[in-house]
Amino acid sequence: MTPETEKIYQHALEVLKENDLGSYTVPTKGLYPFQWNWDSCLTALGQGHYDENRAWTEIETLFAHQWPDGMVPHIVFHVDSDGYFPGPRVWDTRRPAADTSGITQPPVAGFAVKRLYDRATDKAAAAARARALLQRIDAWHRWFYQMRDPAGEGLVAIIHPWESGRDNSIDWDEAFERVPTEGVGDYVRRDTQHADPAHRPTKAQYDRYLYLVQLFRSLGWDNSRLHDASPFRVVDPGFNAILIRSMTDLADLADAFGDPAIAAANRERATKGLAALETLWSEPDGQYLCRDRVTGELIQSASIGGILPVFAAVPRVRAHEIARTIEGWATKVKYIVPSHDPADPRFEPKRYWRAPAWLVTNYMIQDGLRAVGETVVADHIVSSSLELITQSGFAEYYDPTTGEPCGGGRFTWTAAMVIEFLEAA
Repeated sequence: MTPETEKIYQHALEVLKENDLGSYTVPTKGLYPFQWNWDSCLTALGQGHYDENRAWTEIETLFAHQWPDGMVPHIVFHVDSDGYFPGPRVWDTRRPAADTSGITQPPVAGFAVKRLYDRATDKAAAAARARALLQRIDAWHRWFYQMRDPAGEGLVAIIHPWESGRDNSIDWDEAFERVPTEGVGDYVRRDTQHADPAHRPTKAQYDRYLYLVQLFRSLGWDNSRLHDASPFRVVDPGFNAILIRSMTDLADLADAFGDPAIAAANRERATKGLAALETLWSEPDGQYLCRDRVTGELIQSASIGGILPVFAAVPRVRAHEIARTIEGWATKVKYIVPSHDPADPRFEPKRYWRAPAWLVTNYMIQDGLRAVGETVVADHIVSSSLELITQSGFAEYYDPTTGEPCGGGRFTWTAAMVIEFLEAA
């Protein structure tokens, strides 16, 4: 490493360690005081470079709060804190070990566990930890198709925008209009006290987020009922691609550990999912699109959700077309990859997932592009990511037109992704 990259690396380590609470990390102090699902799995990748044991503990802590039906919740409320809304009393899921939310998040655990195992220095210890997680991750994968793919089409739906990890994406706007706001009542948000309100979801969006939480709570968080009850049901190609990649990686682990049943089940689901994903391809957009499961129509919203499928083993021709789409977007912004098409009039460069660039999605996209030989675009993504760090520090996300830091500061998974980029250099 150069002196400059070494300085960045050490700064990233500081951020990871200051947000480490022993057995789990918080995304950043103040704004997000609990454990988040996909944050933890991706953070573990960065931790693995300096403390393999700590990396495994991060994921194990998350899965210790898996629900009996197989779901892994998107938040685990390990401690009492009024720094985040909605907190455990709003969710009211009544979990025995610790309060959790009642919805899930992108299932990246299978990918993270395989990557930790593949590069472990102590293979015997890593194998023991990975084996112990194998059935738990498989149960989560199985849960998705039981609870979120009732017609057996091979693609799962999200029933709340927060499940996508891309909370206020433009992709959800049209379907979200169906969600009423009557009866939500008064509440005090905490996110706008820690970050610029102009960077966060609007109150109208938050009212609808809370309506869905209250609806699901009224159904006793019975996952067998929530899919059909939700007025918001969207098939997101990015979410499905992450699931497909994790199933593929879990199948490889299961083969290595002599569990052919888990390997076969995950490969079968992944193969069916990849075939079904083709129904979401949009030739004019050069990427995949979301589908509104309520109307059956594709959602005309070209976003990072349709770019993320390169993370899975989509047909090479699709991956190459997506690389060309990214190159086109790169001519319109200074930093890539923006979370929405810069040519769309709804593009908002500072507002959460409505355009800003995120290092975590950059990491997954460049990983998929490298697998198909698109190294020039992948390298551009990495260099752009590191330029953002040099200019604006370890922010939650960034304005892709100026590089301005947005959202929370000293962000855990941003630091983890920087470590990943620098270790691979």
